[in-house]
Amino acid sequence: MHEPLHLRTVNITRYVTPLREGGSMPAIAEADDQFLYVLKFRGAGQGRKALIAEIVGGEIARALGLRVPEIVFATLDSALGRIEGDEEIQDLLKASVGLNLALHYLSGSITFDPLVTVIDSKLASQIVWLDSLLMNVDRTARNTNMLWWHKELWLIDHGASLYFHHTWNNWQQAERPFPMIKDHVLLLKATALQEVNEVYKTILTPEKIQAIVALIPDEWLTDEPAFDSVESHRQAYAQFLTTRISHSDFFVKEAQHARQSLI
Repeated sequence: MHEPLHLRTVNITRYVTPLREGGSMPAIAEADDQFLYVLKFRGAGQGRKALIAEIVGGEIARALGLRVPEIVFATLDSALGRIEGDEEIQDLLKASVGLNLALHYLSGSITFDPLVTVIDSKLASQIVWLDSLLMNVDRTARNTNMLWWHKELWLIDHGASLYFHHTWNNWQQAERPFPMIKDHVLLLKATALQEVNEVYKTILTPEKIQAIVALIPDEWLTDEPAFDSVESHRQAYAQFLTTRISHSDFFVKEAQHARQSLI
């Protein structure tokens, strides 16, 4: 029997600085364990769905042996918003009181640039496979969402994955194509997709997927009109992922065809 997965919970004690302009407005924040985190807010544009995608995508990547900063639950107190001078940030903090998500801040890391840092075909194939599974639209040359830290490649920001869950239309169609894989920053290097596929299918068992979706807090799964209960909502994620994994050959072929068209 597998031990259940567990994410730590920290309390945010200080808002340090916004990370970049944009809809989600993540921030660097300090927690009561004295560490800095990249804080993702439940009150931001995509709300709880982006946080769910962050957990599911990040922990699947970790299960596959890829490097992802530690993901923690981050509790935000209402007092934090009262001492913030910027009105927009104050509104975001007020809308995010309660349970949020944060990733360990990789101090000194630099944005991965494929023209500067060369990675091998196996790692490129592993990341392309992951993003094909998750239907992650956000790993392009314009925005790689990868960091180079201590001479290793780290994956960040999976909040744009699983985009079907913003509407839940036809979500059972797990074998749907993912044409945006053609824009993946590592696609040209991904020459080992078939070998990666054979290994990764055996790692991501239904039990492993169940353990990952069990991490999603119940309060992030309420008030979804498409489902009559928190558990049916949770199981929709599990069903989508396990079905897609069991039919992974089709998205591997899609990525291979997209790569061929670029050569």
